[in-house]
Amino acid sequence: MTRYRGVIPGVFTMGNFFCGFASILTSVRGGKSTEAAWMIVFAAFFDFLDGLAARLSGSSSRFGVELDSLADIVSFGVAPAVLLYSFKMIEFGSWGWLPGFVFITTAAFRLARFNLTAKIESKSNFIGMPVPAAAVTLASFVIFCEAIWGELRLIRFLSIMVIMFSALMVSTIEYDSMPGFDLSNKRNRIKILILVIAGLAVLVRTRVVLFPIMGLYTLSGVVKLVAGLVNNNVRKDLAQPKNLFKNKKDSP
Repeated sequence: MTRYRGVIPGVFTMGNFFCGFASILTSVRGGKSTEAAWMIVFAAFFDFLDGLAARLSGSSSRFGVELDSLADIVSFGVAPAVLLYSFKMIEFGSWGWLPGFVFITTAAFRLARFNLTAKIESKSNFIGMPVPAAAVTLASFVIFCEAIWGELRLIRFLSIMVIMFSALMVSTIEYDSMPGFDLSNKRNRIKILILVIAGLAVLVRTRVVLFPIMGLYTLSGVVKLVAGLVNNNVRKDLAQPKNLFKNKKDSP
């Protein structure tokens, strides 16, 4: 029975692969942009189940890590790039492919770096913005625009997001991972509470709420970085002794 423990995570990985491929086909065939976007969101759901099943069954392996990354580059690298190019970036003319290519390249770099540095046990933080998070944020923006305006708008803002996410993926900024199962850990309890609240909000108004939530997650890493730099500078200033009489002359 032990040899079959990796089957379930593998099935979820193939679900991730299928959704990414379906998103690409929808974009290429000229289907609805929201259908292609939802396929990316569903791929992320399968990716989450894949990791969860691997941890619960104790079937994490190097093979699983490599296979998961191959699925991720399709679902969260190629699929979002094809989606954005097919429905909006093509309006940029002969250079419309460039933002998508940059996104795919940085996603591949991020996944390759993860494979080289990842350990089998779960981590408390990700180094660089996770590729699925970047892809789901872009896909949820497409869904958000369709829900609010009935079409994909704010092309300049979308282009800025693509470039920004590309930079964040290859950066060394830390992002929180999914919470563990240790409820005695205060940090885990807080993360689980935030996750539950976000999940309930998404269930109530999925099309409108998903993008703002993913946007907050994107900003969280940057905010933590800035806060850490400020705290370090304050501590250095407090640690330095101050000579109040350095420039004071002796009184007559």
